[in-house]
Amino acid sequence: MGIFERDTDIYRDRDALREDYQPEELVGRDEELRAYQTALQPVINAEQPNNIFLYGKTGVGKTAATRYLLSHLKEDVKQYEDIDFNLVFLNCDGLISSYQIATRLVNELRDDSNQISTTGYPRSSVYEMLWEELDELGGTVLVVLDEVDHVQDDSILYQLPRARANGNLSSTKIGIIGISNDFSFRDDLSPKVKSSLCEQEIHFPAYDADDLQKILTQRATVAFYDDVLDDAVIPLCAAYGAKDAGDARQSIDLLMKTGDIARDDNSEIVTEEHVERGRRNLERGRIEEGINGLTQHGHLVLYALLTLDLEQETPVRSRDIRPRYSLFAERAGRDPLVPRRMRDHLSELAMLGLISVTERNEGRRGGTYREYDMDMSPELILSALDDVLNDVGVHESVKQHLISDTESEETTALTDFS
Repeated sequence: MGIFERDTDIYRDRDALREDYQPEELVGRDEELRAYQTALQPVINAEQPNNIFLYGKTGVGKTAATRYLLSHLKEDVKQYEDIDFNLVFLNCDGLISSYQIATRLVNELRDDSNQISTTGYPRSSVYEMLWEELDELGGTVLVVLDEVDHVQDDSILYQLPRARANGNLSSTKIGIIGISNDFSFRDDLSPKVKSSLCEQEIHFPAYDADDLQKILTQRATVAFYDDVLDDAVIPLCAAYGAKDAGDARQSIDLLMKTGDIARDDNSEIVTEEHVERGRRNLERGRIEEGINGLTQHGHLVLYALLTLDLEQETPVRSRDIRPRYSLFAERAGRDPLVPRRMRDHLSELAMLGLISVTERNEGRRGGTYREYDMDMSPELILSALDDVLNDVGVHESVKQHLISDTESEETTALTDFS
């Protein structure tokens, strides 16, 4: 017998928990799906498509709803001979300019043997090629721009929705679906772009715990064998997901990690204890990934705030973090950043979810300011700050939170805070 054997005790179909799995029915989004279906109705009527803008945080079902409805639309139009329907789906992650998007769209519409270079053409020439390809395609074309908030200029967002009105397309009816994780992106668009791209708007709010339970139950029915999950597992995964900004993807990832841990334990039942271990495992991974992407000054700012938090000094203003940060920077052999640059690092830490920030308004006398607080467990933060501990030393406040006694003994010698 080989060293690998198939285990069949926990999962019936683990792939049902993967991001690319498409369920037969989308749950927890009835109202949004109704609005979305209405916005897409002109396609089935052989009319000029609406331009649709979807916005909401990551993991709230925008892309899933789009793929779900468009897959049904592609099937349903086949019964009508007067509709020639084509779909172009483009994820804009990594694309920051209209030029890059236009080039990518041209290549999406062309054969592999007729691709164009991503540089070297005037933008007007790329647009001309795009109009030619779209008109040659003909019929009704929906262009989906997922994560459209990555684009830093809005030329393409003006040109595409108005291509037919501006005479760039003669036969093709084109509609744009823009999907954004950034609520403010829509507000930053120029009025002329907003009026066309945001013709039909659909907001996807965060899932609540009940919605997440429905989603997890649907996936679990396919993914796990009957009676494998303890009754508390799905409600607990859903509760954590609701706490994490209502992100369905994080809830599903937690359920899969929970199942994996139970399988590794050769357990016959998936329990709450497996959920808690899975939660810690995923959280540690997210924290380490976020911290590893920071500069050394980002690490020093985080370490300074952590020590203040452990001394019960938080929430705290940036001016009160600065002395501790400056001390740590000097111990690491670095010149402290000016206050504004230090605040930039605090903003980055807040964006990554490592710390929390609260706006305070004290009126005319006190003005407006921000207070910062820790949002993660000290042990998880410290596990990703080994280099800082080596460069700066172990502050008195963090000693008891180091992962093990052995690590404490190894790093105590570096401590010199008096």
